[in-house]
Amino acid sequence: MSNENAERTPVTRVVAPEEALDAVERSEPPTEPESGLTTSGAPDDYRDPGTADRPGEEGDEIGGAEHSAGPSMVRSSMLMAAGTVVSRATGFLRTVVLAAALGTHLLGDAYYTANSVAFIINDLLIGGLLASVFVPFLVKRRKADADGGAATEQRLFSSVLLALLLITAVAILCAEWLIRLYAGGFTPEQHEVSVYLARFLLAQIFFIGASGIVSAMLNARNRFGAPMWAPVLNNLTIITVGSMFLVVAGPGMTPSDMRPEHIALLGLGTTAGQAIQATVLLWALWAAGFRWRPRLDLRGSGLGEALRAASWMMVYIGVAQFGMLVSTNVATRAGVAAAEAGAAGAGITAYKYAFLLFQLPYAIIAVSVITALLPRLSEHVAEGRKDRVRTDFSRGFRLSAVLIVPISMAMVVFAVPFCVLIYARGSTSVEDAQSIGWILMGFSLMLIPFTLFQLLLRVFYALGDTRVPAMIVFPAEAAHAATAIGLLFFLDPAYVVLGLPFAYGLYYVIGCALAWWVLRQRLNGLDGRRMASTVVRLYLACIPSMIFGVAMVLTFDLLPGTYLPAVLAILTGGLVGGVLYLLVAQRMNVTEVTTCWELVRARLFRRG
Repeated sequence: MSNENAERTPVTRVVAPEEALDAVERSEPPTEPESGLTTSGAPDDYRDPGTADRPGEEGDEIGGAEHSAGPSMVRSSMLMAAGTVVSRATGFLRTVVLAAALGTHLLGDAYYTANSVAFIINDLLIGGLLASVFVPFLVKRRKADADGGAATEQRLFSSVLLALLLITAVAILCAEWLIRLYAGGFTPEQHEVSVYLARFLLAQIFFIGASGIVSAMLNARNRFGAPMWAPVLNNLTIITVGSMFLVVAGPGMTPSDMRPEHIALLGLGTTAGQAIQATVLLWALWAAGFRWRPRLDLRGSGLGEALRAASWMMVYIGVAQFGMLVSTNVATRAGVAAAEAGAAGAGITAYKYAFLLFQLPYAIIAVSVITALLPRLSEHVAEGRKDRVRTDFSRGFRLSAVLIVPISMAMVVFAVPFCVLIYARGSTSVEDAQSIGWILMGFSLMLIPFTLFQLLLRVFYALGDTRVPAMIVFPAEAAHAATAIGLLFFLDPAYVVLGLPFAYGLYYVIGCALAWWVLRQRLNGLDGRRMASTVVRLYLACIPSMIFGVAMVLTFDLLPGTYLPAVLAILTGGLVGGVLYLLVAQRMNVTEVTTCWELVRARLFRRG
């Protein structure tokens, strides 16, 4: 090909979040310098712990390698990007397989509760420390210690493994009490199956924690490939286990139908997935040069100081975990009562499957923006510039909203057909899948408060303030808990799980209000008028697309079959609706949409 032809060939390029932030910044007038910003602590003493309220196999979408590596390194690595995509894809497939194998009724609730307890205990006692304390502690010691942090790593690795072993042993011994704590309303057969499963699944605590500390040590060495790819093997293992269970036991199993070999297959197979993941990470750490020499002499290691620096963050994580306890109890009790009445899936499993879809837009879009935003915020804080912190926070939220608002509205319109399309097979009936869709519709309305709250927290973390976020969650969680428990008394059991997303969203609405009030005082405002104007106009721009989408759902629903009408409605409504949204937003002069679209066009049709 000649050079002339090559110059005329369109080159497709990915628009990175920091480029979009820069483009929005260029489209706005510069701010007047406003200094005097002070920090509450040293931000380098801890890292972002994530949302802290999503324990489960899907993992934490915020903490981990992204923040340890730095945004430029994360986005420059094709290996890591591919690992993230494959991990999410296989994780989603894992959920679909488990839904087909276990359904959304009593058996699914028994498995999900037993499996979640292992993640909750790990997150509460070890996981939060790994994400928020150990990574920055290791990085600091590797730079400051004469031995490159080798002694610190040996002490930390030995101590964490010993603690994990003890915690795991105690948890297995207390399996029955833990299931009663999180699911006190189970039927006798359901309780027995869940406890039996828990005795296998709680062994995951050791492997989950081991994976966490090894990933932290790899991150401190700037090795990020293995932590991104290892979860894929875990997902593939569980996909295999779920498929085997469906073949061996068949669809429609109930707790009373379960035999010991069925429970062992699920319990041992799921735990094997975590063990394989931990083994792969250990191999990667060994390949990076680490050789374990047990040491437990922690005196003078500096770890105690690091833990004290993150004490408020651990309070925040603890309160968030309490919210998980409340939601699980309410959903499992409602699920049992609904099953007795013959209602479709209305328990914790249906809630979890809807939640998995709800958090995907935030995980894909807002997390990328946050990853690009955090270094900028930290730089502005170091300069003491209130105006730049305020404007970058505003830009980050408005840029996230450009995609999250239309996606959330699309989820409202297409939630039911989409859930039928992906979940209605095996042990999950069409009615069960429709119930998941209705739950997802409630969750979708909470995407903007959820995203705003996470961004507000990142401003606090950039300021080195972990105390205010910890205090904010107390009234927010009190409102969530009271509302969730109240649903059991005021709603039919079949509808309780439909109300839980709104109780969950109330936590973020109150959290946003309190966090906003505090930061508004500290930053002399938060650009609230422009943010509110942008969000309102984005929602208005979605109305024509939503009307068209509803029309497509109703039209194609007249066709025979289950899957074809859903596919046609989603494809037609989604494609045409997306174009309508873009045209209407541009017509309404939503500058964020216009700026981002021009940037995308420039990337797609840039001449090489």
